[in-house]
Amino acid sequence: MKLVSLCPSITRLLFDLDLGDHLVAVTKFCIHPAEAVAKIEKIGGTKDPDLDRIHALAPDWVLLNREENRRPDGEWLAEKGLRIHVSHPCNVDETLAMIREFGTLFAREALAEAKCAAIEAARAALVAAGPGKNARFAYLIWRKPWMTVNGETYISNLLAESGAENVFADADTAYPAFEAAQLGSLRPDRVFLSSEPFPFKQKHVDELAEQSGLDRARFRLVDGELLSWHGAFTAEGLRLAGDLFTSSNGSG
Repeated sequence: MKLVSLCPSITRLLFDLDLGDHLVAVTKFCIHPAEAVAKIEKIGGTKDPDLDRIHALAPDWVLLNREENRRPDGEWLAEKGLRIHVSHPCNVDETLAMIREFGTLFAREALAEAKCAAIEAARAALVAAGPGKNARFAYLIWRKPWMTVNGETYISNLLAESGAENVFADADTAYPAFEAAQLGSLRPDRVFLSSEPFPFKQKHVDELAEQSGLDRARFRLVDGELLSWHGAFTAEGLRLAGDLFTSSNGSG
């Protein structure tokens, strides 16, 4: 069986399901596990993969993510007779369903169930503790303009498992832009600045705190991989969510 993954989180998940040896190509952004993916052919980025090369590799499956990859690329591959699988889980339940589907498709049911069990245990512990109850948060993904996530995104739903509420949950788009003054008026208890896709640093915390008028204690730099790589790091992300709302950071 030959697989091509065009999404970094899917690539990492495939290794968890003992499918790494079946990968014949991945994107240049597929960085985990580092030593293993270094040996796999790279076929471009998530938005500009070498479609002709993928076709020439004749994989049994090409795995895509609806948000990370371009729809025309998937359609082109399908028109060439390749089997494609497109996923886009936006919450923990959909992530569990995706993992189990991979387990069925690739005869890795036991490993998929083990992965799901770990996620379900982490989720149960987080929900039982409820560290985010009565807390309100914003999660930033970009600068110039400042951008965040609404309540329909995986990131927001993962953090909301803690009991917390996204102050931008009702925004019309998944990744809305906002002004610093707007953030200040919403007064979230926690403002998380992600390590990806924009690599926020402490200087950006200082910048946004000054522009918004919010106390710096409300801000925290966070690991974007753990909080956005669905499937691969969902259990770790749930545990991190618990830490983020139980720490002294923020106004509570």
